[in-house]
Amino acid sequence: MRTPNNERLTPDIAEAGRADTSAPERRCILSGEHGARHALVRLAISPDGQVLPDPLAKAPGRGAWIGVSRRELEEAIARGRLRGALARAFKGAPLTVPDDLPQKVDRALVRVLLDRLGLEMRGGRLILGSDRIAEHARAGRVALLLHAGDASEDGSRKLDQAWRVGREAEGTGERGIRLPLDRAALSVALGRDNVVHLALADAAAAERVGSILARLLHFRGLTPDEHDGAPGQPGAPGFPVAAGDEHIEIEG
Repeated sequence: MRTPNNERLTPDIAEAGRADTSAPERRCILSGEHGARHALVRLAISPDGQVLPDPLAKAPGRGAWIGVSRRELEEAIARGRLRGALARAFKGAPLTVPDDLPQKVDRALVRVLLDRLGLEMRGGRLILGSDRIAEHARAGRVALLLHAGDASEDGSRKLDQAWRVGREAEGTGERGIRLPLDRAALSVALGRDNVVHLALADAAAAERVGSILARLLHFRGLTPDEHDGAPGQPGAPGFPVAAGDEHIEIEG
């Protein structure tokens, strides 16, 4: 999968977004490129023949994998390339490609990210609250720092500085990642009020979240820096369609 270059990409996200040679690889049916299984999105056919995203790769039966951006997927649908690629992947099985498949994929990836953050929260691995995060960051105990899409620049900047101090990375410009989610979506998903900043101290948890985040940003054709501007503006790059996007599932 092509991952946009970014000099300030944090080590944790960079590792998560990079294909792991030891991980199972899949081939994108549109680009022909190979990538780690976790870096691509699986498509599967529902019982009524609808082609739907299967981001957790758990739906039964044959699947097809895509590693392109949303724009590239939309172009492939418009030109009929996706239908042809799916016909080959599914061996001519009857199928229907929804007009809003790119939107469904985006929503599914957002939901997977929210679900993963919720799991890390329930496992006690998610650090919330500016004061707690700053304390852990200065002590070098933060592996991944995240900000809501509508977090204030001042609040984010202070935590970024604390993080650099703890990582002995002052002067590098390294900073946390602005999520493609606003505080309302995060608060609902985590069951807490006004969730603006998040951090993970556990390296394995940071890799799990970072992998999902890298996949979502790649699908949107973004790098972390490219949606740092205009925080909190609906319709801005990296902003979700809605905070309450539904969870798309495929019945077995």
